[in-house]
Amino acid sequence: MEIWHNPRCSKSRAAKKALDDSGAEYTERRYLDAPPTAAELTEVLGKLGAEPWDITRTAEPVAKELGLADLPRDAANRERWIGLLADNPVLIQRPILVDGQTAVVGRDEEALRRIV
Repeated sequence: MEIWHNPRCSKSRAAKKALDDSGAEYTERRYLDAPPTAAELTEVLGKLGAEPWDITRTAEPVAKELGLADLPRDAANRERWIGLLADNPVLIQRPILVDGQTAVVGRDEEALRRIV
């Protein structure tokens, strides 16, 4: 299992603690320091069953600077969204836990239970 982790985020720290408490084996990816590529994001989105705008932190200042509120959420703009996330990893919702063909955004206990 891999956790895309931001140690400054309380939800991310809570997910990491849940993994530690469960005894799960995992690798930690500090995705702000080692951002995912567009290809990795596409793969994880498939595992999440989500679209890039579903995992975008639209309240971040950079989201406002990029005008994401006005960027259409459609197939024609999907690659653009993915590129923006790859170029600005602070926009990626956290934590994301990836285990084989499954992934979840681990912001609550229910999501964590599904993967741990």
